[in-house]
Amino acid sequence: MNLHLSHLKLYNNDLNSLPNKKLLINTINAHCYNIAQSDQKYINALAKSDVLLPDGISIVLAKRLLNSKSIHKIAGSDLFFYEMERLNKSGGSCFFLGSSPETLARIKVRAGIMYPEVRIKCYSPPFVAKFTKHDNKIMLKMINRFKPDVLFIGMTAPKQEKWASKNFEKVNAGHICAIGAVFDFFAGTVSRAPNWIIKIGFEWLYRLCKEPRRLWRRYLIGNFVFVYLILKEKAESLSTRSNPRKLPSGAESV
Repeated sequence: MNLHLSHLKLYNNDLNSLPNKKLLINTINAHCYNIAQSDQKYINALAKSDVLLPDGISIVLAKRLLNSKSIHKIAGSDLFFYEMERLNKSGGSCFFLGSSPETLARIKVRAGIMYPEVRIKCYSPPFVAKFTKHDNKIMLKMINRFKPDVLFIGMTAPKQEKWASKNFEKVNAGHICAIGAVFDFFAGTVSRAPNWIIKIGFEWLYRLCKEPRRLWRRYLIGNFVFVYLILKEKAESLSTRSNPRKLPSGAESV
């Protein structure tokens, strides 16, 4: 089963419209869309999102092509800063799950300066392809003991979305946000593009220039794959409209 972008309901409101209750919040970009084509568990995890953010200009443009719908980009970084500012005003709490101890230490120091009213806990899980039951037990125990208003998960896609979906009912937290690379951006271990580059939709090119060895396949090949998949989805949609299935006798189209 393939993921169809035209079928996804993407969030297109201001972040301050998010309800103050337990939510599973994920993001999707071109790379995520490509991965999902061959990962049913990832598709299921994205489908369970209470809020799915269009994190990338490619998703915004593709949605316009497929659904003739204008939406605006909402990056994982936008979600992160919104949540931290909200928590700082209310004296709330957040938990950072993922990344290395060094990155988490940097996050805690910077967040402590920028958001002094926010209570923060962090945990770096093992860097393994699949967590053991013991690994998972420890993560859940630490999170639930703290009971954060916001849980930030930074394990990269699709691992983080699958973990959040699988453990959603077991986690005692408010907004559960899978935000991946934002951990590194905020910690300063990876530099994010200047605002003017982000605004014109070329953040991917900036990241490629910064980390060509690690990201060349994702962007140089992945972008072409994404365009192909979107055009294919559009062609299938047009074909379905021009050749509707014959209705049984007495049935009405709706």
